[in-house]
Amino acid sequence: MPAYARDGKAVFFFQDAAKFKARYATLGFQDSAALDDGTFWPTSWAISPEFSEADEARVADLIRRAVG
Repeated sequence: MPAYARDGKAVFFFQDAAKFKARYATLGFQDSAALDDGTFWPTSWAISPEFSEADEARVADLIRRAVG
């Protein structure tokens, strides 16, 4: 699984749907990503085959925030 690490700790990762025989791919963020937003926030997202340019922009923003 591809992942990005900062200071030796994984920040986010990608899980391929085919490898895990899942319905969708997953983009996930570890605690070190510090994407905290209030008292309840998601740490992973399902990525459907209909991934749009707007979705791509949202993912890029999350990754920029996570890697600082």
